[in-house]
Amino acid sequence: MADTGYQIKDREELLFLLCEAAEFEHAVMCGYLYAAMTLKRTADETLSEEELESVSRWRRQVISVAVEEMLHLALVNNLLTAFGGSGHFGRPNFPVPAGRFPASLELNLAPFNESTLQHFQFLEKPEEVAIPDGTAYRHVRHYRRTMRNDLFSPTPTDYKSQGELYHTIANGIDALAEKLGHDVLFSGPKDAQVSGAQFPLPGIFAITHLETAHRAIEEIVLQGEGAPQDSDVSHYAKFKKIAEEFSAMKAARPEFEPACHAVTNPIVTSFLHSGGSTRITHPVAQQVVDLGNCMYLLMVRSLAQIFSPASTSKALRTGFAQASTSLMYALTTVGEAAGKLPATADEGGPRAGVSFEIPGSIGVLAQNSAAQVLSERANELALVAKRLEASVALPGVFDALNGLARKLDKLHSEWEASDSSALQAPLRQAPPVRVTLSGAAAVQADPSNPNQASTEHISINFDVKKCIHSRNCVLGAPKVFIGNVKGPWLHPEEVSPEDMASVARNCPSGAITYKRLDGGADEAAPDVNVLRVRENGPYAISADIEIGDERLFRGTFCRCGKSKNKPYCDSSHVEAGFIATGERRLIQSEPLEERNGVLNIDPTENGPLVVTGNLEICGGTGHTIQKVETARLCRCGGSGNKPFCDNTHARIGFHSDI
Repeated sequence: MADTGYQIKDREELLFLLCEAAEFEHAVMCGYLYAAMTLKRTADETLSEEELESVSRWRRQVISVAVEEMLHLALVNNLLTAFGGSGHFGRPNFPVPAGRFPASLELNLAPFNESTLQHFQFLEKPEEVAIPDGTAYRHVRHYRRTMRNDLFSPTPTDYKSQGELYHTIANGIDALAEKLGHDVLFSGPKDAQVSGAQFPLPGIFAITHLETAHRAIEEIVLQGEGAPQDSDVSHYAKFKKIAEEFSAMKAARPEFEPACHAVTNPIVTSFLHSGGSTRITHPVAQQVVDLGNCMYLLMVRSLAQIFSPASTSKALRTGFAQASTSLMYALTTVGEAAGKLPATADEGGPRAGVSFEIPGSIGVLAQNSAAQVLSERANELALVAKRLEASVALPGVFDALNGLARKLDKLHSEWEASDSSALQAPLRQAPPVRVTLSGAAAVQADPSNPNQASTEHISINFDVKKCIHSRNCVLGAPKVFIGNVKGPWLHPEEVSPEDMASVARNCPSGAITYKRLDGGADEAAPDVNVLRVRENGPYAISADIEIGDERLFRGTFCRCGKSKNKPYCDSSHVEAGFIATGERRLIQSEPLEERNGVLNIDPTENGPLVVTGNLEICGGTGHTIQKVETARLCRCGGSGNKPFCDNTHARIGFHSDI
């Protein structure tokens, strides 16, 4: 790490600077999201199809940077927790008053334009790069922050870049580890941190020692400012390239405007320092913006709860992570809806936008009622969204909030309301028996049910609704499975019970199940829970699956959106001509502490499959894509981030009964 010349003297100052870093990452993330929300989505908004393609790509890139800022926020909070602090999610409202951050930094919510892009580059620039800020950022007032060495209390100071701040923090960590002792410095609870298994943010990991602390800081700095050998993937480089493309397209057609004319620093409620902001007064826009702010606050509360220092079950923390992810996607929809509404009574004036207002402090909720409180709020907001649908299109928002309320209520009943310790797993019923036939005597095919048959050794069952015609059965045991015949077509007596069981286990859809009647081993849960993304086809999952009232070990789930047997695949992807690769580059993730156990699959209403539990997501050829404990999987067929959901289902009107 570079020597910045600024020495951190104690733990209090370290926590102080990390809190400032968290506030900065949080504020910058909101700025990027706001700009992305103002970008146009359709060619009829004065954009050609070619221009729309570029604008859509810019939106994805800006949102990807915002997601990485959320990663930075999570890593900073992991650092805070590692050093004995707690999660910090407060921040100043926009516009950020002078002196709240270093004098050279000015933070606003502004629409996507050339000045805003220049400002984004200025925020992310490497220390050695000298570029001006955007023209809209005049820096009329410069409030210099001078550190007071004569005081024992920590005081803010100016720094040239975020990289300089993080290098100062890194040097301070080294000095304090030597001064206090490594174990004393890293005194915080590891289970109050977030890893990539719980939170689907590529690059997140727990911080337990000097090596991981430095790794976290380097990841934040290099993703932002970049490094010479890897500059094309840094935030600075991404914004620089977008700005160059923007300038070229503007030169080719001066009328080109990729974003709506949205206000800067919108507000719904007047604050003490609200200069430089625009009050939203249009009655419908005001309510939509207010809904967005409430959803944002609920998202932040969910995030804060993940980092609760109290002993909390992993299931609760994972549930809160799922809640915050779901809310972030739904919030984007609300933000884009606000951007189509006038900010004031002047219908032809600038458009509105979500203002990310925080009306008070963001604290951790009580451990035994957090999910209940969040569920209550999600339900209230769902009713607001339903009411607003009469005035403005909010696709998928009610479904997301309503489903979230139910999920959080279930978390409360299972993990918070129980008399037993929240650290214990809830009682689960034994998996239902798969085959109803019993007894040791030889039994032939049942004429009333041609899809069941047995010998004295083994009974097999075929579920026609789950079959996807993978043909593993007819190819692996052609004498057992006789197609196109009248009467009995299952003949398990033709092979040994061991071979019969092996053929059943190779059925990816779970359509074929078996029960040993001779004392042999029945099918057991796999040692590793695996999801395989089939090329142009479904998700094939092998795990101890819990979905609604069903328990199964194998299943194929629709990802094209066309199945008539949702959430299961029925091979409709073939007729629909669904094209989606089963391959994807590796996403950095930490090894799972456990690789099996119950995998809950929740087909959200008109939304993605939400999986909760230990799972390795693999490509069609078997390579690992990501190791997770929770993920949102696309099942509408339209996501641009397959196999993961990107909220496209809300925009295309995806509908599913389950």
